[in-house]
Amino acid sequence: MIHQYINNGYHIILDVNSGSVHAADQLFYDVVEVLSSVVKDMEKPQPLTGAQKQVVMDRLSQTYPAEELTEALEDVQELIDAEELFTADVYQTYVTDFKKRQTVVKALCLHIAHDCNLACRYCFAEEGEYHGRRALMSFETGKKALDFLIHNSGSRVNLEVDFFGGEPLMNWNVVKDLVAYGRSQEKEHNKRFRFTLTTNGVLLNDEIMEFCNREMSNVVLSLDGRKAVNDNMRPFRNGSGSYDMIVPKFQKFAALRGSRDYFVRGTFTRDNLDFSEDVLHFADLGFEKLSIEPVVASPDEPYAIREEDLPKIMEEYDRLAAEYIKRKKEGRGFEFFHFMIDLNQGPCVAKRLSGCGSGTEYLAVTPWGDLYPCHQFVGMEEFLLGNVDEGIKNTAVRDEFKLCNVYAKDKCRDCFARFYCSGGCAANAHHFHGRITDAYDIGCEMQKKRIECAIMIRAALADETSDLPQRQE
Repeated sequence: MIHQYINNGYHIILDVNSGSVHAADQLFYDVVEVLSSVVKDMEKPQPLTGAQKQVVMDRLSQTYPAEELTEALEDVQELIDAEELFTADVYQTYVTDFKKRQTVVKALCLHIAHDCNLACRYCFAEEGEYHGRRALMSFETGKKALDFLIHNSGSRVNLEVDFFGGEPLMNWNVVKDLVAYGRSQEKEHNKRFRFTLTTNGVLLNDEIMEFCNREMSNVVLSLDGRKAVNDNMRPFRNGSGSYDMIVPKFQKFAALRGSRDYFVRGTFTRDNLDFSEDVLHFADLGFEKLSIEPVVASPDEPYAIREEDLPKIMEEYDRLAAEYIKRKKEGRGFEFFHFMIDLNQGPCVAKRLSGCGSGTEYLAVTPWGDLYPCHQFVGMEEFLLGNVDEGIKNTAVRDEFKLCNVYAKDKCRDCFARFYCSGGCAANAHHFHGRITDAYDIGCEMQKKRIECAIMIRAALADETSDLPQRQE
């Protein structure tokens, strides 16, 4: 399967099944485009037929000299022989019986606080209550959750625990105690915990910063961008904005963080479709690791993204990609989560096929110890999997999530992005279509655009990184 597109003047050819990317001149791009109509994916490399070559000559001879077309066809054949063009999809067989694969729990999202000190308008967690009651996780429940993870992780050594909310800093002492407990268990069980934290920053102080910089592998700092944008969507419960309080704390924390991972993460809505300005605002504030996600909300909400918004959103991603390249080349670059793409190794096959592992390898834990497939399913009783005392009881739901891979989704099978997005978010699919093996269509379009931009960026920076194959004009 071949996917071709032009972005910011770069002609990109992606061989979907092998993951090979080629930055081409116009002639080579046109030759591959014509061949794509007559060449099927190859189980193994084979020569182009005379008839296939003749189709190229017939369609393009009025545009290019015959000798240049012949040379381009020879280049195509070299890439076919190297299994970098028109390659077979070898992964569908890999998941023929995906449901029977052995899974272990690798990560937990601990809902350390079902409570929050902000009243974000788009919050799916309803100010941290998750369709239920306000509550803080006790140390005893958190300890059981870590024990559950240790004992259900098989031989896996590296385990992940995200402290989530609501606002986890509202239960800070329990966070610290659970980190200490986790560390105390590492040597005995041959495990290593990677702790992460997501915070709105209201309660961030020097003691918390120091602890996080010592113990947290990653910290997500929630901020929506420019002051007016942020304060519109992320106010305190009394309606006042949070920007002025939070930004200086985040700037200090990022400066102290050094080389350790963090992300300033925002959410854009229909109210700020010019979200590239918010990303660049993050960068201008001195932050270097950035992310901004599209809001996912009921179409009835005035801030929800609609299909008619997509052209503007696509323009914004293109604009952001161009500025990303410009700043990188000027030596004042930043990282943008959705432009961070690995064209060399990438995730393992299972990860590329099944995504985040929600419901099987990744679980959310409520303050009272219930287990759900992920934080977005918390409070939906039909997805309750079990609890930290008894483990997984609802094996039917777990097995349904085992089947949640790109070949189980009709919309993913023939999509060029399937090995990059891994089928998208199961929760979004359920919210919009009622089943986890569907796909959230608006989200898919945005994800495909981000992937195209990310690959184009690698092409644009290839002269400096020298690891992206190119065919120069």
